[in-house]
Amino acid sequence: MLSTLSLLQFGDSQFPSGSFAFSGGLEALFNDQKIRTPAEVMDFISAQLQQRWDSLDRVALCRCYRLGDDLDAISAIDHEVDAMTLAAGLRVGSCRNGAALLSTHARLETRNSAEYRRRIQSGQSPGHIAVIQGLLWAHCGLSEIQSQAASAHAICSDLLGAAMRLGKLGHLHAQLIRQQLTPVIATLLEVPVSDHTEMHSYLPATEIAAMRHESSKLRLFSN
Repeated sequence: MLSTLSLLQFGDSQFPSGSFAFSGGLEALFNDQKIRTPAEVMDFISAQLQQRWDSLDRVALCRCYRLGDDLDAISAIDHEVDAMTLAAGLRVGSCRNGAALLSTHARLETRNSAEYRRRIQSGQSPGHIAVIQGLLWAHCGLSEIQSQAASAHAICSDLLGAAMRLGKLGHLHAQLIRQQLTPVIATLLEVPVSDHTEMHSYLPATEIAAMRHESSKLRLFSN
């Protein structure tokens, strides 16, 4: 019960993580009319889960979760995630989310949060969100599978929230999409992440949209 209650706290969209400022390339795809319908929003988020989160963010989270207090090894994974995130806007967004989450946990005095925050501030580590989730949630009472579920839920909540703030979805459509995404997440979580799983990602349309968004003069979100 304690781990379930911790999952509800740290997986809650109201937990301060800074993610409200980012659309993950969604704003540019809306502006270019590449995504226009709720069904296309659903397909976009499903692709993010399957082609980025499952194969890169989730792997990084699990590896960092298992490393415990080995901050040097966690930092190496952090740099690997950084190298695999091509678009500058997506890199910055991930690191800003990680920094915001880390800052909150430093105030909560979560184990390793203050020390890793110093590493980021000194330029030793970039601080990507998936890495920070694995680092922190290992010491917050969440199991490894609960941490993965919370991370996947955060992806869905952030992107659906961005779509609603852009006026492209209503609350009911967002909830219907989230309901449809639940079996997608469950299927991904059925396959465990091994210690030898390599990280990879392939979402060229999203990365191109995020790059184009960087030079856009009219935008609501940072990426």
